Amino acid sequence: MNVHSSKYKCTECGKCFNGNKDLARHRRSHSGEKPFECGVCSERFTTAANLVTHSRIHSGEKPYKCHMCDMAFSSSQHLNTHMRVHTGDKPYKCSLCNKRFSQSGHLQSHKRHVHSNRRPYHCPYCGMLFKTNIELKCHVRIHTGVKPYSCRHCSERFTRLEQLKTHLLKSHNEGTWLTCHICQKKFSCSGHLKKHVLRHAGVKPYVCSECPKCFYTLGELKDHLPVHLDYKQFCCYFCDKSFKRKCTVKKHFKKCSIVHGFSVNQSKCHV
Repeated sequence: MNVHSSKYKCTECGKCFNGNKDLARHRRSHSGEKPFECGVCSERFTTAANLVTHSRIHSGEKPYKCHMCDMAFSSSQHLNTHMRVHTGDKPYKCSLCNKRFSQSGHLQSHKRHVHSNRRPYHCPYCGMLFKTNIELKCHVRIHTGVKPYSCRHCSERFTRLEQLKTHLLKSHNEGTWLTCHICQKKFSCSGHLKKHVLRHAGVKPYVCSECPKCFYTLGELKDHLPVHLDYKQFCCYFCDKSFKRKCTVKKHFKKCSIVHGFSVNQSKCHV
C-alpha cells in the first residue's frame, strides 16, 4: 500500500482509503450515522448513492432492465439477483450440507431452519422458546399485559412503538403522515410505506431459491421458505398437530386453545 492511501486510516478497524471522503463514508458504518434523508418518506441513508436508489421506489423509475425477460429494477443489485433466476447461479454454499443458494439471505435462513434448532430464551409463563431475547420480550407482553409505550397527551398505552406513532397522528395530530404518491394512502411508518410502494411498482426482488416464486419483502420470502423443508417444525401444544409455517400454526393454535377451554394468554404453543 502506498504512503498516500495509508494516510486515511480508520481508527476503528484499521482499514485504509485513498481519500478523506472515502474514509468519512466508511466511518458511518461504525457510527450508524445516516445524514441523507428521503424527502418523501423521511427514511435515512448512510450514502447519497443509497438515497438515489431508494428514491426510485417513489418515482417508479426502473432503469436496470433484464435482457432475458421484461422485468426491470430500481437498482443494479436487484437486477443481478434476478439474473440468477435465468442463469441458475447459486454462489452461496452451506458449509454443513453443501446445499447452494442464489442469495446470502436464503443461506442464512436455511441454516437457522435446518441446521439450528437452538432457542435458548425461555418464557417463564408458558414455556415457549425463542431464538432471540428481543422476540422473548415482545412475547412476554402477551402474558403480563405490559404496554411500555405511553402517550404524552392522554392515558393510552401501547405494546409496540408503531402503535403509539399511529395513535399520536390520529388522535393528537402529532407527527407527519407519510403519503403514497400513487394512491395517497397514509402510513405512520416509513418501512410500511416502502413495502406498500413496492407493490405499486410490481417489484418483487426476493426470489425463492427452491422455486420460481418471487416476493415483495424478505418477511414474505421467509414465511414461504419452510414450504420446501422436509419436516414440520411447528407443533401445537394441545393436539400435537405439526405445521411447516409459523403463521399456519398460530391460526390453528388460536382455534385449538378455545376448543380446549383456554384463552390465548393462558396457553402454550411450541414454535
